[in-house]
Amino acid sequence: MNWITMGLFVFGLAVLMGGAEILVRGASKMARIWGMPPLLIGLTVVAFGTSAPEMAISVNSALSHQSEISLGNVVGSNVFNILVILGVSALIIPLVVNQQLVRWDVPIMIGVSVLVYILGYDHVIDRVEGIVLFGGLILYIWFTIRSSPKESPEVREEYVREFGGNSGNRIRLAGSAGLVIGGLVLLVAGADLMVDNAVIIATALGLSKMVIGLTIVAIGTSLPEVATSIMAALKGQRDIAVGNAVGSNLFNMMGVLGLAAMVSSNGVAVSQGALNFDIPVMIAVAMVSLPILFSGHLISRVEGAIFVIYYAAYLSFVLQSAALHDYLESFNGFMLYTVFPITGFIILYSLISPLWGKKAEKTRN
Repeated sequence: MNWITMGLFVFGLAVLMGGAEILVRGASKMARIWGMPPLLIGLTVVAFGTSAPEMAISVNSALSHQSEISLGNVVGSNVFNILVILGVSALIIPLVVNQQLVRWDVPIMIGVSVLVYILGYDHVIDRVEGIVLFGGLILYIWFTIRSSPKESPEVREEYVREFGGNSGNRIRLAGSAGLVIGGLVLLVAGADLMVDNAVIIATALGLSKMVIGLTIVAIGTSLPEVATSIMAALKGQRDIAVGNAVGSNLFNMMGVLGLAAMVSSNGVAVSQGALNFDIPVMIAVAMVSLPILFSGHLISRVEGAIFVIYYAAYLSFVLQSAALHDYLESFNGFMLYTVFPITGFIILYSLISPLWGKKAEKTRN
């Protein structure tokens, strides 16, 4: 590995991010011109658009017979989206969560996470299973369209402020379509650069492709979600911040992983290390988010800080165990002394904190 390889990897990431930004802007404007409801835009166009880097990387990796990167990218991005993106956004401003996310989207995210584990239990997600996942995405989009009219006027106003109104102008529509096409071209070019050089970096550092996918590639391709959610939080547009993270995770598992399995002749390989550790962590993170979102429909700053600490512990363990990632003899100790206590504290705090708030309110009255 040399500085040229690192430079090409970073340049590929920059091209990827630029393409994603252009794609999201163009697709969001097109959606508003066509009159799509706001929450539908957040859970589909914005979330799926910011997941376009994961799609480009994973499909490219699958076609290049580097499917370990495909799986690592999806799993690592999903863990990062919940713990870091929601965590940092909540540190900026406590996130009030839309009821539809709590009732349907987060439970669906948990269910699909478990399904990925079941499908990969035989160490491969083949084409048929990829079709199942991708078919689930189509059903999810249909369900979201059916339920989208229930949005409140406040949520609709958030999306109008962020992406503009739905004035159907042909010139605007053509311009937006041009942005989408240009964004896709940049995505493909950036993905190709990143995958090729990520493999070189992994080989030089003695790391598995799965670990590279879980860390460098996953964090890099999640940067569009980071930018979108943090900017939304700074503007007080909380539904965009939360909907983007949850929608991106669903798209990663059903759309990205499903399509990668469909285009690869050998499917997506699932290592024993992924079954023992990485996918269970993804499931645990999805499950931890439910009681927090359910309790008061709010992610507080304290809970956001815990999420970020949780990710730091996970990332540290993955990097320290990289050399023996497929065996992970210390997995039980890590789960017992790190994951379970943090998870238990998060759940306990999320359930008790609303009661404290009610008691304080009664005391003031």
